Amino acid sequence: MTDIVLNDLYDYGLKIYQHPKLFKFSLDSLLLAEFVKLNTKTKNILDLCSGNASIPLILTTKTTALIDGIEIQKTIYDLAIKSIKYNNLEKQITFFNGNALEINSFVGNKKYDIITCNPPFFKVSNKDYTNNLEDLAIARHEIKINLEDIFNIASRHLNTRGEFYLVHRLERLDEIILLGDKYNLRVKNIEMIKTTKDNKPSIVLVRCLKNGALGLKINDVKNIENLNTYQNIFKEGV
Repeated sequence: MTDIVLNDLYDYGLKIYQHPKLFKFSLDSLLLAEFVKLNTKTKNILDLCSGNASIPLILTTKTTALIDGIEIQKTIYDLAIKSIKYNNLEKQITFFNGNALEINSFVGNKKYDIITCNPPFFKVSNKDYTNNLEDLAIARHEIKINLEDIFNIASRHLNTRGEFYLVHRLERLDEIILLGDKYNLRVKNIEMIKTTKDNKPSIVLVRCLKNGALGLKINDVKNIENLNTYQNIFKEGV
């Protein structure tokens, strides 16, 4: 693949390989990586729909836990592998090329303390967001995997009391809560994100707890107008 560039991964002290027109890490991935709560008890993490590994890469700056990632598209998987090797993180990150629906083929029945996912946001029937480029269409639309598939996978591969972290469109929050109940992943924290000062929130960050009890906390809405302001938003923690 031509036109590959090596960029700074924001200000985390890491580099990431990207294609300027196709596979660039997004604000959504940065927000999700910062939203994840890590502690010394976190031993292993799984990142679904992992793209070019921006979330696993960022998480290595916050934890020594072992991280598995899976990405369906070979071209974007190859970028992730290049970034993992460039940053000398082969011992901490293991990356698989395949559909997350087939995760058992790669990790068997392995259980994780934390699972993260920045999934395709749009249903295939949503023609307003259809993209003519197949690579982008697969990344943005539920062509190869849908939201219920992801909840099913997370439920099967989380330890009891394990945590599932998701970033998604706010308009699908009701579906997220219903799927959390269906797959025994109780929604415990919700944080809504505004990406422009005057608009309503459009992004939601969700933390689910496997076998969690009733009880939900809704964090204050955060306004993030651009990447330059994003990191300061999280100084107080979430």
